[in-house]
Parts: sequence; C-alpha cells; structure tokens
Amino acid sequence: MAKKRYIIVLLTFLCTNVCYIERVGFSIAYTAAADAIGVSQASKGLILSTFYYGYVASQIPGGWAAQRVGGRRVLLWSFALWSSICALVPLDPNQVITLVLSRLFVGVAQGFIFPSIHTVLAQWVPPHERSRSVSLTTSGMYLGAACGMLMLPSVVKHNGPQSVFLIEAALGLIWSFVWFKFANDPPRPDQPKATVSNFGEHLLPISRSKEKIKAQNVVSSIRGPKIPWKQIIFSLPVWAIVVNNFTFHYALYVLMNWLPTYFELGLNLSLHDMGPSKMLPYLNMFIFSNIGGVVADHLITRRILSVTKTRKLLNTVGFIVSALALMALPLFRTFTGTVLCSSLSLGFLALGRAGFAVNHLDVAPKYAGIVMGVSNTAGTLAGIVGVGLTGNILEAAKSANMDLSSSESWKTVFFVPGYLCIFSSFIFLIFSTGEKIFE
Repeated sequence: MAKKRYIIVLLTFLCTNVCYIERVGFSIAYTAAADAIGVSQASKGLILSTFYYGYVASQIPGGWAAQRVGGRRVLLWSFALWSSICALVPLDPNQVITLVLSRLFVGVAQGFIFPSIHTVLAQWVPPHERSRSVSLTTSGMYLGAACGMLMLPSVVKHNGPQSVFLIEAALGLIWSFVWFKFANDPPRPDQPKATVSNFGEHLLPISRSKEKIKAQNVVSSIRGPKIPWKQIIFSLPVWAIVVNNFTFHYALYVLMNWLPTYFELGLNLSLHDMGPSKMLPYLNMFIFSNIGGVVADHLITRRILSVTKTRKLLNTVGFIVSALALMALPLFRTFTGTVLCSSLSLGFLALGRAGFAVNHLDVAPKYAGIVMGVSNTAGTLAGIVGVGLTGNILEAAKSANMDLSSSESWKTVFFVPGYLCIFSSFIFLIFSTGEKIFE
C-alpha cells in the first residue's frame, strides 16, 4: 500500500507539471505569434483568458464526476482530451474562432483535473502525510511553469510557435499512457482487510456484520454518497478557502500570462536572451510549496501547533509577503529587481498553499473533490477577471499615451493582486478552521 501510495503521488505531481507546461507554453507561443502580426493587448487578453471560461465551467462538474465515477478514470479522460486538442488545432492568431474554441475546450478538459486529483489523494494518502503530499503534487505546477519558461522560448525561436503545441500534446499523451498502466483505485473498505476509506476516516472494523456491509454497498452503488451541497455553500470556512483560492490564482495567472509581456514591453528584454533566470519565479514556487508542506506536517505531527493554527500561520505569512513583493515589483526598473520581486511573490504564494489549499482535506475529507471544485471555480474566475482586466488596463494606458515601458503603466496591474492578498489573508485568519466539518 505504501509503495503504491507514493507512485500515485508521484504521478499526480507529473500530471500538474505537464498541465502547467501547457499553460505557460500557450502564453509564450501565442504571445510570439500575436506580436508578429500586431495583435492588440486587449485582444491578447481575450484569447489568453478564453481558457479560463472553459476551465470555470467544469470545476464543479469535475468534482461531481470524480465523486461518482472515480477520480482515476476522470483524470485519464480529461488528460487524453486536452492533449488530443493540442495535437490537432493549429496556432494561427488570424483564425480567432478556431483558437477561441480550442482554448475553451482545453479549459473544459483541464477543469476536471484538480478535483479528480484531490479525490484520488483523499482516497490514498493518510492524514499525517497530507500537507507534504498535496504540496508536492501542486508544486508540479510550478516546476512545469519553470521548465516551460526555460525551454519553450528557444523552441519558439528555432521551430516556430506551433511546435510548442506538438510538444505539449506528446507529453500529455505519454502521461495518459503511464497513468492508465500504473494507477488504480485503492482497496475497497468492504474487502477482508480493514483499510482507510477516505482521508481522515477511521479504519472500518472487521467485525461489522456482513449483512450491514452488503446493504450499504447496494445503496452506495445505486445512489452514491449524498453530497451536502447546502452545508458546503453556506460554510464560512469553505468561503475562507474560496476567497484565498481566488486571490492566489488572480496573482498567479496575471504573472503567468503577462510576465512575458512585461519583460518584452516593460523592460525591453527578450525572453529568449534572458537565459535560465527567467524560470526562477516558478522554480521558487516549486521549492517554497514543498517547504510549506514539510513545515506544516512537522508542526502538526509534533503537536507544536494545532491544524487550525498551522494553516492560518502559513497562509498569512505567505500572502502578506507576496503582497509586499507584488507592490514593489513595478518600482524596480532592472531585470534583477523584477526577477527578485516576482520570485518572492510567487514563492510565498506557494508557501501559503500549505494553508488554504490543503484545508480542503481538513474540513471535508469525504468531499475533497467537491470542495476543491467549488473553490477552484473561484480560482478560475480569477483567471478570467485578472487576465482579461490586465489587458484592458494596459490598453487603456496605451490609449492615454502612456509608454508601456514606464512603471506607471504597470502599477495598477501589480497593485490589484497585492491588495487582494492582504484582504484574503485576513479572511482566512478570521474564518478558517482545521477541523472536519462535513461527515
């Protein structure tokens, strides 16, 4: 069981890695193709945000499907679908309708991934490994973004933007095959040996009567577990997670989608010529995410702090430091200062995931995929709002005859997520809990 659990966590880590190679890759490839034909910043913002319209539509259905069908199966189907779309759709900024539809469908397919992952982890990982397992899995996003920033600009320069799509499709299909071959569902609790049926659940007593088990299995197979939708929607601890998920992704998606433009237009630097240093912000996220997971598990298992206090501490420290770095970013007019601020901001945001992101599994171990779907819906809305709004902010600055290479043009872009980080950290500090609230 232990060996299999580690394989599952490793594969989910690789899953998020490949997903974010795709997201960063599209931003890099599309920016290069769009800039070559003079597409406006507002139009770029529309195309870059289209993914999130599809993504937001499938978060809650993704949690429901993972709960009913099984996270393992849903994860495989969604991965195979978005990979196939990347392989078949051409990257041509002039074919706006085709590009919009393809990004929409890729977003829908990827929207099933994270609810499915949380469902899988809830089934496989015991409570004492909770923080570091989730942190490792989600840190794959940042390592993927770092790898994408490092390698894909050179791929675009030497082989053209379309080659990025083909690489992403190949990676996605390879992962799908490996997941199909090595992943499986955990042993059912009605089998002879007692096993953990869900995250944080007690072992099923072997002495339970066979008749009761059989009756429960019949009901479960017909109706499935009843999902407490009303309790989830009106829960303040869940809303604390939702608000922080929104803020986290607002900051992340704005930097992920617009940092290449900031380097190109704000600092007059070519991504290709920046070398390995352009991957530092995302590499920092990878490092800090895993640090947060290890620290959280240490504080909890050694009983230094309660689960609630641990989540609040890491979330608050992460979001406040990130806010300060975001607001300092446009004040630096050098490459070194920009990389330093963006690295600090994204790194401490990732540290904060050991607070709000793992909290899904604290408050709702049976319904982790559902709660993740609800909160990630808010996170995806942040992508729609943040990425599109940033394009409009820059277009408005350009219309006001402001030079996009000046810091004034970019202050609003980075100050908005900075203020959101401060606000949401206080919301989590006041309303969150580390206790299980859904039976």
